[in-house]
Amino acid sequence: MVDEDGFKKIFAQFFPLGDASKYAHYVFNTFKHNHQGQISFEWIFGLYDVNHDGFISKKEMEDVVRAIYEMLGRSTNPPMDEAAPRHHVDKVFRLIDSNNDGTITIEELAAFISQDETALQSLSMMDTVLYTRPPHPLITRPSLSNP
Repeated sequence: MVDEDGFKKIFAQFFPLGDASKYAHYVFNTFKHNHQGQISFEWIFGLYDVNHDGFISKKEMEDVVRAIYEMLGRSTNPPMDEAAPRHHVDKVFRLIDSNNDGTITIEELAAFISQDETALQSLSMMDTVLYTRPPHPLITRPSLSNP
């Protein structure tokens, strides 16, 4: 069994160019609340629902995304500017917050992910880009990688 400090040290070894401590904290706390031993849709939602109230706020998502950017450190290309996490979160919310209430529910995330399994794979790999491919060559959908 590994405690949070040990978990942070493990993460630091994988991301030596940045500060992995904040992101490792979020991941550790998510694991702590999920004893099923697998990365599931609910786990992914829980990673971003930092206060466990059943909603992902922009602030919660921005905190996690900022932690990911900090973890990547100097390896981001182009280098991250201070506003990058906020811009990323704005793009995510435009795609997923279907009722535009400023929060993402598990139902909204499920609806988005059900449109494209690559989105779930991207989230489960902790990819901050949330790559989404169109479900059909003739159907296009906004991507987070394009404003």
